[in-house]
Amino acid sequence: MNLNDLAANVLQHQRSTPDLIAEALRQAIQHGLFQEGQSLRQDEIATQFGVSRIPVREALRQLEAEGLVTFHPNRGAMVSSLSFSEAQEICEIRMALETMALQLAIPHLSDADLDRAAQLLQETEQATEPMRWAELNWQFHSALYQPANRPRLLSMIKTLHINVDRYIRLQMQELQYRDRSQAEHHQLLAACRQRDTIAAIQILQQHIGQAAEQLVEYLQGGSAEGRSERLLKPSLVNGLQVGLTSLPFSHSEQVVSKTE
Repeated sequence: MNLNDLAANVLQHQRSTPDLIAEALRQAIQHGLFQEGQSLRQDEIATQFGVSRIPVREALRQLEAEGLVTFHPNRGAMVSSLSFSEAQEICEIRMALETMALQLAIPHLSDADLDRAAQLLQETEQATEPMRWAELNWQFHSALYQPANRPRLLSMIKTLHINVDRYIRLQMQELQYRDRSQAEHHQLLAACRQRDTIAAIQILQQHIGQAAEQLVEYLQGGSAEGRSERLLKPSLVNGLQVGLTSLPFSHSEQVVSKTE
């Protein structure tokens, strides 16, 4: 997969140009096409997307709010790095917000909601790519939280997931993480089916807590450069060499002109 593929995927959705660019760049960062500390030059991105710098700047600001991009004086936008202390704090916030969402959601979970969550677990069992597994992981958690009817809360939780997603994907590849995580998912779903709020919250706390411990241990164990090398898998090297060239944006997508 390369950035052309990611851009083609996001173009299937009717959204504003900044949102489309943000989604393509977000996926590129999460998939390892852009490494920690890599510069994201607005003029180059604008040229390759066939747009002005205005929507690119807006897209990068979105990613900054999500913690994926950092703006540095005189250096511009760069892909953010995550320290172990930041990861620990994010996971602590996740635990507080996600347990709240689950507690609010359980009384309103319908059979359809629970069946959807079970279906996502089945799809996860069949998934072979870490990127797909990570997507299904979020969809499963989201399916359990959605009935809480707290859109702002869910948006905050999703942003926290995005913050650590690229590292969680690495855990799925290198650590004995996936089987344990999937077992905890099944336990969580069973507690939700029984409407056992106390048990469900305890399982979720353990689930997030153990993932946090492994993530912090991983981040403590190497430099940003070393992490970037492990994030960038061989299958993605060709995509990185292709870079931002020949992105499939057409005039029918109503992108803004190059003049500002």
